[in-house]
Amino acid sequence: MTGKSPTPQTGDPRDELVEHLAPLRAFAISLTRNTAAADDLVQDTIVKAWTNIDKFQAGTNLRAWLFTILRNTFFSHKRKHRREVQDPDGVYAGMLFERPAHDGKLAFNDFLTAFDQLPPIHREVLILVGASGFSYEEAAEMTGVAVGTVKSRANRARAGLCDLLGLKAGETPLSGDNDMTLAIGSKSSTGRPGEAAA
Repeated sequence: MTGKSPTPQTGDPRDELVEHLAPLRAFAISLTRNTAAADDLVQDTIVKAWTNIDKFQAGTNLRAWLFTILRNTFFSHKRKHRREVQDPDGVYAGMLFERPAHDGKLAFNDFLTAFDQLPPIHREVLILVGASGFSYEEAAEMTGVAVGTVKSRANRARAGLCDLLGLKAGETPLSGDNDMTLAIGSKSSTGRPGEAAA
């Protein structure tokens, strides 16, 4: 992953749905904390997207549209059930991050444990602007909050990770140059995470 949102495509968007299944599933697992529930959520999302494909604006970001459908579906289900599904198997983040080298600064499991302790809104924003590569503006549109709120949540989430992992401000949670792990651990003041501040 390059840290950039997918380039909008032309043609029938239904032909591209399969390309977005893996990131959709990863995002769904980060929300539901349960792989079975995540699979159901992705399926519901694809069905809704397929049946409402006429509402998709050609030439815009299909992945962002799908993420918005998935997120709205998740919170709609949550409002109905009024309870948060737990994550008994804890495999969700294995799809989102690459394991560090053997001599990495911190063990991968330590990172996942710390990530799992973040508040849900902080995990969500790091998945969107870090692992999934959406800009702050795109994440704000998907979550229905101001861009400044997304930036604030991302900064607090990264600071929380550093605190949980015993790192100093600005240190990267995992060693190596993997785009996703750097994006999650790096502070940015620009429109996209992981970019150097001007």
